[in-house]
Amino acid sequence: MTMYEIITQKKRNAELSTDEINWVVAGYTAGSIPDHQMSAFLMAVCFSSLSDRETADLTMAMAHSGEMIHLDLGGYSVDKHSTGGVGDKTTLIVSPIVASCGVYVPKMSGRGLGHTGGTIDKLESIPGLNTSLSFEKFIENVRSAGLAVSCQTGDLVPADKKIYALRNVTATVDSIPLICSSIMSKKIASGADGIVLDVKVGDGAFMKDIADAEKLARLMVNVGESVGRKCSAVITDMSKPLGRAVGNSLEVIEAIEALKGNSAKDLYEVSVKLAAEMLYTAGKGSAEYCRGLAENAVSSGAALERLRKMIELQGGNAGVIDDYSLFPQAKRKKEVFAAEDGHICGISCEKAGLVSMKLGAGRISKDAAIDPSAGIVFDKTVGDRVKKGDRLAVLYTSSECDIDGIADEFADIFHYGEKSDVPEEKNVIKIIKGY
Repeated sequence: MTMYEIITQKKRNAELSTDEINWVVAGYTAGSIPDHQMSAFLMAVCFSSLSDRETADLTMAMAHSGEMIHLDLGGYSVDKHSTGGVGDKTTLIVSPIVASCGVYVPKMSGRGLGHTGGTIDKLESIPGLNTSLSFEKFIENVRSAGLAVSCQTGDLVPADKKIYALRNVTATVDSIPLICSSIMSKKIASGADGIVLDVKVGDGAFMKDIADAEKLARLMVNVGESVGRKCSAVITDMSKPLGRAVGNSLEVIEAIEALKGNSAKDLYEVSVKLAAEMLYTAGKGSAEYCRGLAENAVSSGAALERLRKMIELQGGNAGVIDDYSLFPQAKRKKEVFAAEDGHICGISCEKAGLVSMKLGAGRISKDAAIDPSAGIVFDKTVGDRVKKGDRLAVLYTSSECDIDGIADEFADIFHYGEKSDVPEEKNVIKIIKGY
């Protein structure tokens, strides 16, 4: 077979065999297939798509391109993955909750790129915390604290690293089969017994409408189940930023506050629902019972103590849980005020993420530096009644950006109307199970 023949087949919407897909992934990973041919193949997939069987084959070929982790923890483990959103700090809340209920949470996470933040960047705002754990240290910490969060190892799914980098510069990121194979190859190779997927939908997510989000969710669940992993997907709203904080240290602080019982309604509901689904996946009881377990883990303080232990084991200063001044402090801040009276009936979520990125909280390019102090804290959110002059939010940065110009841009993300214009809040839209 040749790459020319395979590109031609997929361009004509022909279904590729398992051997052909394996050959493409192995060849590109090894360097025998050049970028220009792989780019053509990816674009053909965008236009012609892949069948469910082809998607499963691509996922497994990518998963087996590197190390397949065997956790051997001596107990049930569940991994959680979010498709990405603005203000999404749920991993920092959900993982300690689930770990405190007796389920292992081994989490390999990534950095943010563009307007969506990355869990690793958030955790690295904690002074001293190490996210580059050896596999042995990672397993040791999971056994001790019930959870650990580490960067993805260099040997895990190397095919995805190469393919995603190419997708990112060839406008082929938004293909649902390619998104599925990228996510699920990493989850399968990471070795957890169960997988819970948080599929974001709305203005601030990659999936803009519910139909596409549900299609991606069902595809990922089916792929996970086809290789023997217990898998479910929770479709959650990302039409506005989740919670009140956007930015690395600011989101960690908000996560800590949530574990202390002080959480915005939307953040609490999404976090508890995800935690309950992870506990249900682990066989801890009915859906209602698992929700009770999750809520009790917060109210008792057990989840907060798990987070404290995780921070300590990863070399971080756990004093941040009690003293937020230990986080990097922004050198500049800018208050933003309402320009008119009315109800806030919408917040442009993606634009909020882009503002945070311009303040220094995100990276425009892969190797750009992050300002851990930068970001946004909202005083008002969708549904709130405001008067002209009320404070809407505070912008934070330590960079030399044009904070005044950014503040003017930020003010335009709020949309005002009558109370009747405020959409009904539905934080968790649907749960899709494969079992």
